[in-house]
Amino acid sequence: MNKITEFNNIARPSQPALPAFIAGRVNRYYRERVQDTWGGGHIMRGRTPGSDALHLSSNDYLSIAQHPAILGAMQDSIRAEGNGLLMSSVFLHGECPHIQLEDRIAHFMHAESGILCQSGYVANTGLLQCIASADTPVYADMMAHMSLWDGIRSAGAPAIRFSHNDAQHLERQIVRHGPGIVVVDSVYSTNGSVSPLTEIATICAAHDCVLVVDESHSLGTHGPNGAGLVVELGLLDRVHFRTASLAKAFAGRAGFVTCNSEFRDYFKCESSPSIFSSTLLPHEIRAILATVSVIEREGWRRTRLHANAAYLRKSLTDLGFNLNASQTQIIALEAGTEQRTIILRDALESRGIFGSVFCAPATAKNRALVRLSVNASLNHSHLEKIVKVCSDIRQEVELDKWHSTRRAARQDIHLNPVEQYTRDELAA
Repeated sequence: MNKITEFNNIARPSQPALPAFIAGRVNRYYRERVQDTWGGGHIMRGRTPGSDALHLSSNDYLSIAQHPAILGAMQDSIRAEGNGLLMSSVFLHGECPHIQLEDRIAHFMHAESGILCQSGYVANTGLLQCIASADTPVYADMMAHMSLWDGIRSAGAPAIRFSHNDAQHLERQIVRHGPGIVVVDSVYSTNGSVSPLTEIATICAAHDCVLVVDESHSLGTHGPNGAGLVVELGLLDRVHFRTASLAKAFAGRAGFVTCNSEFRDYFKCESSPSIFSSTLLPHEIRAILATVSVIEREGWRRTRLHANAAYLRKSLTDLGFNLNASQTQIIALEAGTEQRTIILRDALESRGIFGSVFCAPATAKNRALVRLSVNASLNHSHLEKIVKVCSDIRQEVELDKWHSTRRAARQDIHLNPVEQYTRDELAA
């Protein structure tokens, strides 16, 4: 017996029965997904990692979650300020730490101004709520972050998808439906592919469209001092808004939107997700402030991250894995069906490799995968272990039967990766 056991033995009050229209949905989930597809298990819940496991599921790409300068800033803030004043950021003004951090991150991203949000989800949904309407078509890459799609829905705007990374398809859609807002990710979180930002920015300028770029998976990891791909590509004068989750390379809990000074106050008074959520806690603000300096100062982390990712991409491609044009620290092993993905997950985890399972609605149906998130702390022996494990399991997971493997073979004969990906996505 222990405290947890005692707690679990406490009699729980009963909840009222759910009406049929909700109970039916819950029962369908357990019947169709848990029982029929996952065999009574759960696709997200495999083995418990051992002490020697390699964790490739974290978005802490630069390996700074335990950085002493960041932890020290948090500790000092907690001792001095506690949890601070709990309120919406709409009430904040003057020389307060929240606004000072906004100015610091804006400077880091080479932006005129910016808005600190509670999460990347709030940044995306809040921004689109403020700039889109029922009269504004919003053009979204079919693999754009779900928070962007939810932002379109919350704005009541017509959502018009275009094929992944297909700038020509985007332009045809704009010609057909008229000027509006274009939303893309700089680096796509599912497969690590990179958006053709320069081409898309040129199209947006030619057709008088607003361009929104989600830099969640490139801020901190790409660009000068980690300022992101938009800065690296010299597109500051053609990208109207950049958003980012600071729960990736920044290893924190917040979101950010770049904008001009006039828009900052407008957003804070018009964005419902921002207005009706409490601001960040003081220790979170101090930690992010310290994180910006760490990311700027320790460029070796980006260098090692990119070297590790390049090594794994080449090695796994040589082993026959189709990485779907990944060019970044995100590497996807696309098994296809959820049943095959469970087999892949178990094969990796039984050998001490723990990635992240992605399946519908995070992916298209039958394009489920295990995502390996590379980080800067991986050494050569870690990388060799990952490659050896992936080599050893090829027959066990029936790599030759994966749809992604067969696509790769067809790409060699007929289509380039983007054309093939687009055709298969539309078919799905």
